[in-house]
Amino acid sequence: MEQYKLKEITIKIGSGSTPRGGDSAYINEGISLIRSQNVHDFIFSISGLAFINEAQALELKNVTLEKDDILVNITGDSVARVCKVPDNILPARVNQHVAILRCNVEKLNSEFLKYYLLQPQVKNELLSLSSSGATRKALTKSMLEELNITLPPLNEQEAIAEILSSLDDKIELNLQTNKTLEEMANALYKHWFVDGSQLQSTLSDYIELNPKLVLKQGIGAPFVEMKSVETNLLSVSNVDFEEFSSGSKFQNGDTLFARITPCLENGKTAFVDFLKDDEIGFGSTEFLVMRAKRGISKYMIYCLSRDMNFRQFAISTMVGTSGRQRVQNEPFLKYDLPEINIETHNNFNEQVDPWFKNIRANTIENQILKQTRDYLLPKLISGEIRVNEARKAVKELI
Repeated sequence: MEQYKLKEITIKIGSGSTPRGGDSAYINEGISLIRSQNVHDFIFSISGLAFINEAQALELKNVTLEKDDILVNITGDSVARVCKVPDNILPARVNQHVAILRCNVEKLNSEFLKYYLLQPQVKNELLSLSSSGATRKALTKSMLEELNITLPPLNEQEAIAEILSSLDDKIELNLQTNKTLEEMANALYKHWFVDGSQLQSTLSDYIELNPKLVLKQGIGAPFVEMKSVETNLLSVSNVDFEEFSSGSKFQNGDTLFARITPCLENGKTAFVDFLKDDEIGFGSTEFLVMRAKRGISKYMIYCLSRDMNFRQFAISTMVGTSGRQRVQNEPFLKYDLPEINIETHNNFNEQVDPWFKNIRANTIENQILKQTRDYLLPKLISGEIRVNEARKAVKELI
């Protein structure tokens, strides 16, 4: 292995800027402008992707992205997050919070660089650098340029990247499958419960809001933070185990609905399917827990929580100071819904139950795949685990 400065094995390291006018300058479609919210570890998120016009893009031509460029967040709480730019959002530019790393392909494989920077020890080094000498976390261009990188031969880089990418590709496939299944459930919900329905009931007829459950102080239980709840998928990304002190309590089949701004507007909502039978979990006090009443489909309640009309109604009930507005329970429960037809709810349950179970199975598989990737990543790069050994293990897994 040979050691280099990052500047010695890249042909570009640089960040962009925000077009004049800030958010007001963005348009509905055009050339992608990547911001820090789009860059997550391992994956690129299209949530909140901004677009600019040709004239604005011309002003940022020096930060034009190319295929296989690596993106690094360089300011704020998301500093040091790393992913590769996806082909399908090109052409694109970056703003001042995101750096482009473009590899010298004769020395450095871009996928390998992505994984190299995501090693725990390298991530910690970047975080440490970002905290030095400033009130706000930031990585400078010179910090990135001077970063020490230890490289195996290019063919080994490519082999390591191929192994780790195969795991990430399977993770992405499962996520896309889950998204499709959830879209199918939401479409069926709309067809059966929204289109042409006469509104003769209210949400209070359908759910128990924040149902009473008992957890003793100091007893360990599954815990869900707000940040672990996705904005566009039902699955919870991470469940911890903590001693209970306070929080919203829930069981399998409940829907967790963020009641505070901006989490509600951003879409943070989850279906609880990760507990053992009769187990009680708890989470942020900013969750409203929605439990289907007897005869009501628990899956229908989750799909309702994703309905934009319902979400806009919930937002309209929020009160409080700017930045800390919350949904109010009493008006929230007055949302108009169709008269309850138990047969329809039973039929809906029967139709979507295998879809939800498939989503859960894919989520569990993704957890295993991520654990495998995170275990292999530093060991492959360090040479502790050889490529052939890892390739065989991964082939058996996927």
